[in-house]
Amino acid sequence: MPQARRKIPFSGKKKKDQLLQKRQLKGNQKYLRVQDADDDGDTTEDTELSVRKLMLKPTTNNQCSVRNKNLNRYNLCFYQESKRELERLKLEGLKAYKTAQPEQREIDATFFEGYDFPIRPEWNYEMKTSTLDRNENKYFREYINKTQEKQKTENKDLSLFELNLETWRQFWRVLELSDILLMIVDVRYAQALMFPPSLYKHLVTDVGKKVILVLNKVDLVAPEIVIAWRQYFLTTYHSLPVVIFASNIPQNKKGTQQRRRINYKRSIEGVYNIFKECEKIVQNDLDLSEWEQKILEDMPTNECEVLDGGNEIVIEKTQEELEATDTYEKWEKYRNGILTLGCIGFPNVGKSSLINALKGRKVVSVSRTPGHTKHFQTIFLTKSVRLCDCPGLVFPSSTSKYLQVLLGSYPISQLQVPYRSIQLMAEHLDLPRLLKLQLPEDYDEWSPVAITEAWASKRGFLIAKSGRADRYRAANHLLRCCVAGQMELILQFYPPHFNEQREQWLKHADMEEIKKYQNLSSSDIPENEDTSSVLMTQKELVVPMMKRVLMMMMTFRRKS
Repeated sequence: MPQARRKIPFSGKKKKDQLLQKRQLKGNQKYLRVQDADDDGDTTEDTELSVRKLMLKPTTNNQCSVRNKNLNRYNLCFYQESKRELERLKLEGLKAYKTAQPEQREIDATFFEGYDFPIRPEWNYEMKTSTLDRNENKYFREYINKTQEKQKTENKDLSLFELNLETWRQFWRVLELSDILLMIVDVRYAQALMFPPSLYKHLVTDVGKKVILVLNKVDLVAPEIVIAWRQYFLTTYHSLPVVIFASNIPQNKKGTQQRRRINYKRSIEGVYNIFKECEKIVQNDLDLSEWEQKILEDMPTNECEVLDGGNEIVIEKTQEELEATDTYEKWEKYRNGILTLGCIGFPNVGKSSLINALKGRKVVSVSRTPGHTKHFQTIFLTKSVRLCDCPGLVFPSSTSKYLQVLLGSYPISQLQVPYRSIQLMAEHLDLPRLLKLQLPEDYDEWSPVAITEAWASKRGFLIAKSGRADRYRAANHLLRCCVAGQMELILQFYPPHFNEQREQWLKHADMEEIKKYQNLSSSDIPENEDTSSVLMTQKELVVPMMKRVLMMMMTFRRKS
C-alpha cells in the first residue's frame, strides 16, 4: 500500500477533541428549539415555536476533513408547523374556495409595518473573535425572543423568516463591504412583499449607503404593471433610482423554457442602465470607463448559456477559502480605487442571474431553490468594479407562510401540506380554465384537493402501490410552475389604486419602451416547437392507464 494511504496514529485525546467539536457543530443554536421526533406538537402553538433546519446534507465518514466541517452551517432555518396544524390544513384542503377580485391584489407595505430586522451589534476591530461571537449570539437570541413575544401580545401573524445567525452574518458583511447596494425585487410582488421599508431606511439614514432598486423579471408581467410599480417607487422614495431588468429565460408560446443558447440583449441593456445609475452616484470619484467599454463590447455579440439551475453543480468552498474571502478590513469608500456593488434581496429574486449578466458569462450557479447561495462571494467585473453576492434573506413580516411558498422564499420540497398554497393560487388564478381541468367524479365543487387530483390524473401522476392520483406530486408541480412563471401561472400583485388608474398606465409615455424591452428576444423563440407541459401526447395518456390496469389485475390475482 502506498505510504500516502496508510492510517495515521490517532491518540485518544485527539479523538475526544474531535467528538466534542462534532457535537458543537451538530448542536443547535441556543436560541432555537428543535422539535423532537417523538414530540406530538400539540402544545407548540401555545407555548413556543419549534424550528427545523432545512435541506440538511448527509454527513460522511470523513467528518474530520476541513471540507465537511461546516457542511450544514449556512442551511435555511424556519419555524416548524405542529402536527395539529398540519392536520387542520389537510381538512381545509377539502373545502371550496372563493375567487378573489382584482382589487384584492392591490397591496402596499403594510405587511412590514411594526417589524424590523436584526442589525449587527456594535463592534470594533480590537474585539476578540470569541467576544464578538458571544455578543452577536446574545443579541440575536434577544431579538428572536422579542419578536415571538410581540407576536403573542399583539396576536399578529408572523411570517417564516431566516433564523440562522450565520446567514445574517453574511448579510451584515455585505452591507459593510459595499459602496452601492443593488436591492433586487421580483416585479410580480415588488414593494408589497419584498421591499422592507425598515431596510431601506437603515441603509440610507443609519449606514449612509447608496441604493439602486432593480425590478427583476419584468418579462413575466404586463407592461402597465411594470410602469405602475416603477412610478410607485419613484413617488414614494424620491431619491431612489429604479432600474428594470429581465433575467428570466425566454419561453415559447406554450410556456416552456428554451434549453439552448439565447441572446442576452435584454440583460445587457439592463446592465447598461445599472451602469448609468452607478456613474451618476460615483461621478468623478472613480473612472468607470473600463466597465462601460466592457458593456459596449458585449452588446452585439455576447451570448451566454441558459441560466437554468436544475442540473447545476454547486461548488462548495473549504473553510480556508471562506476565511480568506471574509477579510475583516475596515470599510473605506472606494477603497483602493475599487467600486463594490452588493446584491441583496429575498431568495429567488434573481441575484445570481443578475451577477452573471453583469459579468457577461456564468460565474455563479443559479437555482430556483431558496438557500442555493450559501455565503457571500466577490466577483471582479473589471479592475475597478467588483460584485458581492449575498445569500437571499427572508425578513420578518406578517406575510402568510403559504404565500411565501408562491414567492419562492420557502423551499417547495420542504412543504409538508401544500393545500393552503394551492388555495391561494386558485383564488387569484383560474386554474381549471388555465390548465383545462375537469372536475373529478368524487367532488361536487372545486377545492385545492380536487385541483391537485384533477391535475395528477391529467399528467399521469400515480402512487405506485395503490394506483391512485398522487396529489402531493401534482401540487408540487403546480407550485414550481407558479414560482417559475410557467404555463401562464403568474401570480402578481399591483400597487394601490392600480385598477382605477389602469387606463392611465396603458397610455403612459413609457409604454412603448417597456414593450420593446420585453420583446427583444421574441425572434429567438421558435413558434413551431410544441413542448408544452400542459398538452399531453397519446402515449402519455395511455401509459399511466395501462400501469393502473396491470396493478389492479395483479392485486386481484393475489386476493384470489
